[in-house]
Amino acid sequence: ESVLLLCERSGCGAMTLNSVALPQVSGGALGGGASVYSSQSRRRRSWVWNQFFVLEEYTGDEPLYVGKLHSDLDKGDGQVRYVLSGEGARSIFSIDEDTGDIHATKRLDREQQAYYTMRAQARDRKTNLPLEPESQFIIKVQDINDNEPKFLDGPYTAQVAERSPIGTSVVTVVATDADDPTYGNSARLVYSILQGQPYFSVEPKTGVVRTALPDMDRELRDRYLLVIQAKDMIGQMGGLSGTTSVTVMLTDVNDNPPRFPRKSYQFSIPESALVSAVVAKIKALDVDVGPNAEMDYRILDGDGLGTFRILTDPHTQEGLVTLLKTLDFETKSSYTLRIEASNRYVDTRYLSVGPFSDLATVRLLVENVDEPPRFSSPVSRMSVSEAAPVGTEVGLVSANDPDVSKSPIRYTIDRKSDIEHYFDIDSQSGVIRTSRHLDRELSTLHNITVLATESLDHSQVGKALVLISVMDVNDNAPSFAIEYQTFVCENAQPGQIIETLSAVDPDEPKNGHHFLFSVPAKAAGNLSFILRDNNDNTASVLTRRAGFLQREQLFHFLPVVISDSDSPSLSSTNTLTITVCDCDLHGNHRSCSQRVFSHFKITAITCLACVVMVTGAIRRRRREPLITDDERDVRENIVCYDDEGGGEADTEAFDMFTLRHLNQTKRSCHATTAEPLPAIKDKNQLFQEFIRNRLLEANLDLTAPPFDSLQTYAFEGSGSAAESLSSFSSLSSVESEQSYRFLSEWGPRFRKLAELFGDHEGGVAS
Repeated sequence: ESVLLLCERSGCGAMTLNSVALPQVSGGALGGGASVYSSQSRRRRSWVWNQFFVLEEYTGDEPLYVGKLHSDLDKGDGQVRYVLSGEGARSIFSIDEDTGDIHATKRLDREQQAYYTMRAQARDRKTNLPLEPESQFIIKVQDINDNEPKFLDGPYTAQVAERSPIGTSVVTVVATDADDPTYGNSARLVYSILQGQPYFSVEPKTGVVRTALPDMDRELRDRYLLVIQAKDMIGQMGGLSGTTSVTVMLTDVNDNPPRFPRKSYQFSIPESALVSAVVAKIKALDVDVGPNAEMDYRILDGDGLGTFRILTDPHTQEGLVTLLKTLDFETKSSYTLRIEASNRYVDTRYLSVGPFSDLATVRLLVENVDEPPRFSSPVSRMSVSEAAPVGTEVGLVSANDPDVSKSPIRYTIDRKSDIEHYFDIDSQSGVIRTSRHLDRELSTLHNITVLATESLDHSQVGKALVLISVMDVNDNAPSFAIEYQTFVCENAQPGQIIETLSAVDPDEPKNGHHFLFSVPAKAAGNLSFILRDNNDNTASVLTRRAGFLQREQLFHFLPVVISDSDSPSLSSTNTLTITVCDCDLHGNHRSCSQRVFSHFKITAITCLACVVMVTGAIRRRRREPLITDDERDVRENIVCYDDEGGGEADTEAFDMFTLRHLNQTKRSCHATTAEPLPAIKDKNQLFQEFIRNRLLEANLDLTAPPFDSLQTYAFEGSGSAAESLSSFSSLSSVESEQSYRFLSEWGPRFRKLAELFGDHEGGVAS
């Protein structure tokens, strides 16, 4: 056995001998030569060493020698070549292939990498085959004290309550050192306080900052700045150090009571101050902060307990004196209050300091103000009957000047509240009277504003509200509640209810409405219907008989008398129109209302059109020459009449014989320009009889369709004696002398037609 590795420097560690079983290596692995290792024997491993050590931060000019590799197979003849591989091989560490010397070519930093794992091998220089198994070793970087302590969490901020006892923990500071804590004292730290004494101290080993003085007062000083140092090498000389700052703030405790700067206060208040207004502010001082400075104010006694109250402003901690009721200088001109201020939260540890409250006196002086007149009541309620004559006294208002001057008062009504001038007021006495007739159904309540003005100062005006209720009298008769559309079937049986009537009355009797329904005595026996009062403000309409026929009578009219129960009683007669309808066997209407109204409407339109056409024909016959009998004969079936018709085939729309005689009548009627009154009456009777006959024929014709059809009329041609039969075109002629005033005499059903064909001033038809 031979020692293969010698440490030539003191920096190498002691070498140990490691024995391992060598692996078998075939001859092929050696390039075909004889086997280097015997498969039957065990040899001691030839690599022998401990860790290599190299100092960090070496700054020499030459590479730093680390150690030496040597194999017992190396005979010194240069046949062995040493190879180094692993972390940092060639870049940081180099090896002499012939001697096995290892050097560090770069400066090392243990804080970046503490050790390097390397692999060493001896090879035959000629064959490049390994002579020894590859072995692994470590080059460890040896630490030096090249890093100062650092406070990674600094600077620090901490809080501690004022008046804390000595030794109260404030904060813990921690410093770190990047040097090797397992080697020497390079990372062993000691803490000390450089600034902040004698108020605070720090434990050397733990870094805990504690209070060092008792009863520190926040109100005197609330902030401290400390400087803490950490030094390695156990604080010995030559060690490295680092510092950090600690800001310590004292938190408040309630160790100070509130105090008023003054013991008495005085304020002036105008007597016109509004209720709930702040009339005075006082404040007790408390040098504490936050909840410890919050306080409550209260009035202990004084002659203003019911007139004033005091509240605490949550933002400023002021005491706000507010008004509970209106002031009157003439009644009381000053008030005195005794007010207490006390802390809301009290710390029992400091009760020995004294009571946490204080007292002050507040004097309030009321200032006189020129006030407007005051009414005896701001709201007055009056009533008057709607039947009261104009000038009736409704009520009285009264106002006076509250000031010492006692100025005379003048009363007026604000016309914005009484636009229609229903009431007047006496300017001296304040008596209110009616100036117009009242109607409760138009307005049940009048809301007027009465003004009271001082005669000596017109700017001083007082107001009062007057509510005048209009009392009801029975001045309206009841009437139907709705517009009824009542029907009766042709096959209706006696005693059948066809309608239930109700009534309305704008009056409002005290005991409610009670309506009586009846039929006039003169018409009761001649009607086909019975009216039965149900004694519940309704009435039922029943059939008296059976056998209603449309062709005999389409409409029935039932007069209904409705009376109220007031005294005196009022009544009105309302007419119920009952339409006869055709119904099925079960009494169901078969579109009854539409058919009846369509039939009535179309029939009426047809009749009105006939009246217009006949009237137009009469007017034109005055201007045109009459046709002779010979000319009438040459027309085969053309009948000569001055009205629109359906042509030669029209023999049913109108009776030709009647129309021929009608023309003769019209010619004689228009012989003179100014018609005497009897001629106009004869003409009106002729039209009425003509229309009545046509309606009767249409209603009695069982074969006629359920509605009338309007005939189509066309221009007769230039050979016709009538020329254009349009009554509308004739109306546009300025030569028209026809008067249509007779249409207004035919009743409301022809009112619309009368408006269409009436004459304007100047003779031009509208």
